[in-house]
Amino acid sequence: MLNVLQETETGGFVVIQDTTCYSGRQLLKYYINCAIRREEIVHVLGFEVPEQEIHEGLDSNYTHLLQLHNAYSDPLGWTKQSLFTVKQFTTPDITQLLSKTQKAKASILVIDSLSWILRHHDPVVICQELQKLKRADGSIRMIFGLLHKDLHQQGIVGSICHLASTVISVTPVDITDYAEAKTMHRKKSGKVKQEENLFRLTDDLTISIQNKPSQSAHVQADLDTNEADPTSNLTFNLRLSEAEREAKENVALPFAFSQEKKSALLRPSQGSGRIMYEPDPNDDFDEEDPDDDLDV
Repeated sequence: MLNVLQETETGGFVVIQDTTCYSGRQLLKYYINCAIRREEIVHVLGFEVPEQEIHEGLDSNYTHLLQLHNAYSDPLGWTKQSLFTVKQFTTPDITQLLSKTQKAKASILVIDSLSWILRHHDPVVICQELQKLKRADGSIRMIFGLLHKDLHQQGIVGSICHLASTVISVTPVDITDYAEAKTMHRKKSGKVKQEENLFRLTDDLTISIQNKPSQSAHVQADLDTNEADPTSNLTFNLRLSEAEREAKENVALPFAFSQEKKSALLRPSQGSGRIMYEPDPNDDFDEEDPDDDLDV
């Protein structure tokens, strides 16, 4: 979860999924803050919240590296007040927007939010544009997108996540001030890594993370503490003493023969019978043709 920004391969696409129960925007701002502290240029396409809300909590020493493209004031371009509108969500328009402040290294593109764009564009077109942006000639190192998954059909959410290299799903938990993050990271080699963490974010975007305890450990702990001994109230003893065990081992088994008994059975006796056969003179037996007596 914490090492998402350390992805070295260009073209990484991170989707943060949230619902009305818990907002993922604070986690998105945490990654923005980490990126600018690493002295990376971050371009934010802001559709859902005003500029001052995006700036809240960010490190003021590095905000000059943040390029905020305000689409909140006029997202549909009705009053011509916004420099960027939802209609301009195309690869040529975005790359041109980034090139105005582009420096030597690639930038990070943040989309706040993908849900707003999906509500006003064909999802197929958005998937195509995202795929093009991932391959935008190295001008974009990574893409971050916030997605409100409870606003869309499952197929649309699945299509967006299929394009992503990392999907982080955030949900609330019963622990105070903590939330759960389920992270799925897919490498270009095809290997998939999954992890679950509990995290808490403060107003200054400081994060604390705990490993989520496994359910199997809880189940085993409950069995160890709550399961009663089934042999505690029996009227007989299931265990043998040393003397009883020794006596049991010395009992001769009925199917096990001693060496003396084996010798007696195998030794030939005087009264043993044998079968003797003497051919009758009337027997017609031809050694050259044993089947001569058969009518064939």
